[in-house]
Amino acid sequence: MRLVLPAIVRLVAPAMLALSSLSANPGPFTAFTDGETFTYQVSWGVFSHAGEIVISAHAEKAADGTDVFRITTDTATRGIVQDFYSFENRAEGIVDQKTGRLLSVREKGSDGRHFTDTETTFDYAQMTASFVDRAHPDRTGIVPIPVGDPVDLISALVETRNWDLQPGEKRYVLVNFGNEFFPVALCAEGYDDIGTPRGNYRSLVVVPRMEQNPQGLFKRGGEIKVWISQTGQKLPVKMQLKLKFGAATLYLTDYRKEAPAP
Repeated sequence: MRLVLPAIVRLVAPAMLALSSLSANPGPFTAFTDGETFTYQVSWGVFSHAGEIVISAHAEKAADGTDVFRITTDTATRGIVQDFYSFENRAEGIVDQKTGRLLSVREKGSDGRHFTDTETTFDYAQMTASFVDRAHPDRTGIVPIPVGDPVDLISALVETRNWDLQPGEKRYVLVNFGNEFFPVALCAEGYDDIGTPRGNYRSLVVVPRMEQNPQGLFKRGGEIKVWISQTGQKLPVKMQLKLKFGAATLYLTDYRKEAPAP
């Protein structure tokens, strides 16, 4: 369990190749709408409620007047698991509403013995990203941004609900993980009927894949899947992270949409 929630944060919360098929101007940010909150219950093995992940989105004005979205992902252990492994983490991304570009990402968390404290700021005029790692200062530095507009993996997965992908189709995105960038293909595999704490859903299964030079979890044979409900609101009702030593499953237990602030 010690490795599971941190892995989820980095892979469903983060410069190697440049692909011409990656969009250089994705347009307005549509992954989330203002006031949305998704709450997921994390199950792992015999632990049906090992943790909880809450993803929320709020529209704001940046200091320079730019309209932005603040996307936060809070992760923590829960239940019995919390008694022997306490973990809390917050990842926060700022996205330009008009261009869909990721402007900054912060992540901070701890399990009591190890801590994470990173910040990435993107400079599109120079096509560089400034990465600061306070837990591992030797990783701090300036890295080039490849062709394409980087997004965090969570936003990329959630945004698939707006793409109307059909089984067999795929779309490429450039995903940021700290001081690295990876071209990822989001592939629609097919439809699946699943049961969740919120009910039963006919869902489209979307799988992110690194088709060239796979790294990290993808290189080690891991897999991530997301189920997008096809009836009523199109919501990511289930996610799954498979590792060599088991699988963690996230079920959507609560969805809320607050009215925009006046």
